[in-house]
Amino acid sequence: MHLNTVDTVESITAADFKKHYYEPMRPLIIRGLAKDWPAYTRWNWDYFKQALGNVEVGVYNNIKSDAYTPINKADDYMLFGDYLDMVRRGPVELRIFLFNLFTHAPSLTHDFDWPDQLMKGFVKRFPMLFVGGQGSVTHMHFDIDLSHILHTQFIGRKRVLLFPYEEQTNLYRKPWEVLSFANFEKYYDPLNSKIDLDKFPALQHAKGYDFILEHGDTLFMPAGYWHHMEYIDSGFAMSLRALQNTVGGKLKGAWNLFGMRNIDTLMKKTAPEWWYNYKKKIL
Repeated sequence: MHLNTVDTVESITAADFKKHYYEPMRPLIIRGLAKDWPAYTRWNWDYFKQALGNVEVGVYNNIKSDAYTPINKADDYMLFGDYLDMVRRGPVELRIFLFNLFTHAPSLTHDFDWPDQLMKGFVKRFPMLFVGGQGSVTHMHFDIDLSHILHTQFIGRKRVLLFPYEEQTNLYRKPWEVLSFANFEKYYDPLNSKIDLDKFPALQHAKGYDFILEHGDTLFMPAGYWHHMEYIDSGFAMSLRALQNTVGGKLKGAWNLFGMRNIDTLMKKTAPEWWYNYKKKIL
């Protein structure tokens, strides 16, 4: 793989952001965007446990999906407070994603600001929390609704592998899904990497980015970008989503959500092995 670092700034004007990153669809790390938010210092394990400890949440392990796995199906359920206690104690390969904690504790929306000066179209009903224990993995995928993302890391560090949407052929996208057939786990470690270049040789040609997010870093991830994330430390992050400003972009995201996903889920229920083998055949 051909990997570069992502441009990093402390702050950026709306005009420069639009010209150099939003319009050309280039990722960017903004280190200072969240530092004035109350969440920057307020959000920690105890704060979330007190506010939401009794909420039941779905948790996900590190096993890649197979022929029978519907998109976003949880591997287990537990109370959020119990999960946070488990995560903060030490390594645990369980994570939470797409958790809209603000529906359970609306007051938490006062802990951050929507950066409307950078882009329009934020889906303000759905700010999402992502939590992971040390060692947990988010496998390579792109977000199904094709939104632009501002992903702010709070506690802990997270290693990120990022590719433009156009690299999907080199990444071996599963037809009718947003996932890759390849396993990128520990891609940065030659001795323990699970990347299989004999099985997926085109990965050698993929062009993307490799970097680490730390407390307070906000990643601008343009619509459709593929991403694989590994939690170096137990930690959490929040994503703010913004719809694309083009009709075509919105329609493609809607098709993925309501057309492609429903067809894929139906086929996984009715003919999972045939469907999985068909996808490999037409890849």
